[in-house]
Amino acid sequence: MKLFIYSQLFKEKDRAYVLDLFSVIAELNTELAIYSEYADQLKSAKIEIPQYSVVSDYKGLLQEKPDMVVTLGGDGTILNAIDVVRDSGIPVLGINLGRLGFLSSIEKTKIKEALRGVLKGDYYTEERTLLHLDCNLPLFNQLPYALNDFTLHKRDTSSMITIHTYVDGKFLNSYWADGIVVSTATGSTGYSLSCGGPIIFPSSGNIVITPVAPHNLNVRPIVLSEDSKISFEIEGRSENFLCTLDSRYETITADHQISIQKANFTIKLAHPNDITFMKTIRGKLMWGLDKRNH
Repeated sequence: MKLFIYSQLFKEKDRAYVLDLFSVIAELNTELAIYSEYADQLKSAKIEIPQYSVVSDYKGLLQEKPDMVVTLGGDGTILNAIDVVRDSGIPVLGINLGRLGFLSSIEKTKIKEALRGVLKGDYYTEERTLLHLDCNLPLFNQLPYALNDFTLHKRDTSSMITIHTYVDGKFLNSYWADGIVVSTATGSTGYSLSCGGPIIFPSSGNIVITPVAPHNLNVRPIVLSEDSKISFEIEGRSENFLCTLDSRYETITADHQISIQKANFTIKLAHPNDITFMKTIRGKLMWGLDKRNH
């Protein structure tokens, strides 16, 4: 098996875990490629690395043809790795060096055990839907995709905005709010959840619209088929608004006509066989734990 290691930033506090990763790779004589910027940081930190090649972008990934992408970081690192992985179909395995980590399924204290199993074929993959953004004006260059969510939001401390929302060309609602989140099932445990949205199973085939601090309290999150096409018209007292795809953002105006629909490709996430979505949400959200009198 050939691995491609992707990360954005080496932190000295993670040195032991990074060394664990490379020790397993060396132990099992695994072929290795590393994201160019991260490789430079590892060299500066004097991390001993087995023989490797360098990948800097999507084209380089296709040339190297790794069997799996391994991300080091949190869920945000996986979201940023989408820029390199795109529609390659290569599975992504997340090692969680961050905090909560719904997408990064391997905890840093279990790197050796979990990675040995994965490299011996003890894992499964699941396909996750992405959102695709269309706009009448240039927006997000050549990567108008999001694995977690798309949002429209007011800027800074400006007053609330109005977002006229249509589903498959039919009027749904005018949201008077600080903003709106359109989330995939994958992203339902992210920003949408913090705004009161539901947790959606990854295989459910749904997306959810969740208002951010709505003026009308009877306006609640709504679950739609992921085959829906959602379009927006936005207005407010300010001339500029924020539009985001995962961690990337652009400033837009009322002249931008935006629509969101399912992308024509999916991302494959890899997990050890003993990690399931239900186990993850129980652990991350601490369901069933009784903290009383402790």
